[in-house]
Amino acid sequence: MYNVFVTRKLPGQGLERLRPLCNVTINPEDRNITKEELLAILPEQDALISMLSDPIDSEVIEAGSKLKVIANYAVGFNNIDVAAASKQDIVVCNTPDVLTNASADFAWALLMSTARRVVEGDAMTRSGQFTGWAPELLLGAEIYGKTLGIIGAGRIGQGVAKRAQGFDMRILYHNRHRLPYNVEKAYHMEYATLESVLKESDFVSLHCPLTPETKHMIGANELRAMKPTAILINTSRGPVIDETALVQALREGSIFGAGLDVFEDEPALKPGLAQLPNVVLAPHIASAAAETRSNMVEIVVDAVLAVLQGQSPQNAVNR
Repeated sequence: MYNVFVTRKLPGQGLERLRPLCNVTINPEDRNITKEELLAILPEQDALISMLSDPIDSEVIEAGSKLKVIANYAVGFNNIDVAAASKQDIVVCNTPDVLTNASADFAWALLMSTARRVVEGDAMTRSGQFTGWAPELLLGAEIYGKTLGIIGAGRIGQGVAKRAQGFDMRILYHNRHRLPYNVEKAYHMEYATLESVLKESDFVSLHCPLTPETKHMIGANELRAMKPTAILINTSRGPVIDETALVQALREGSIFGAGLDVFEDEPALKPGLAQLPNVVLAPHIASAAAETRSNMVEIVVDAVLAVLQGQSPQNAVNR
């Protein structure tokens, strides 16, 4: 029997498929596991099912002397030292594709709720401050016919663009590599420089991975380049934005607003962010649709079973 450790309780019944072949241990506490706890438990594990919040650095990987596979319950894997895992012949997997629709939907939920000040209106109504209709009450921004800028045009970015067609928007995008012409045509996307996307867009939605090149991609200079009426949406990774600079821009009104599902020092917020009325804050729930999260379990289980049975999983990131 193999030993498999799961760092958080997961939805659905997918983990049951491991039990005929594996001893499955699930972290009994519903919280992020610490590095020290990982170091203590990994020496006896053949497989690890981890979360994006788990700190799996080279020291942790070296402690897993029996580890054959790390299956990350996320599309991202920047929490894992993939190079160190490769040196130990450990396969690293993620959960691509399955998140696309839920994440694209949620980016639009943030965009619309920020543009139309839904959260402010909800708070006003609940607190009894709504005393009747008024011509200038919570004036927001229209979406239809505006310009949407997408930074990071992978599957999720393309999903956001597809949804934008219903709003008859002009769609600009910036990506490490230009998309094939047929993809641009299908989603009505125009390739542009980062500077042009920021300068011309009414809404900017971030969908890029976290790399040394993308850390603080959106900082003080980039925020100043945006329209004062623009809205910034981030469902990618928190450190892509310099959150301190964003707080300052929102406070000064350099941009109209922001909708954030991820944060630079998650779960902590930069000082002042929570007090700003022109930002919508969500607790990293872009993929939190029941169907999506259950399908993610099936994918990590498939990956673990494949590796333990001597096969190569399709979603290995260090093939």
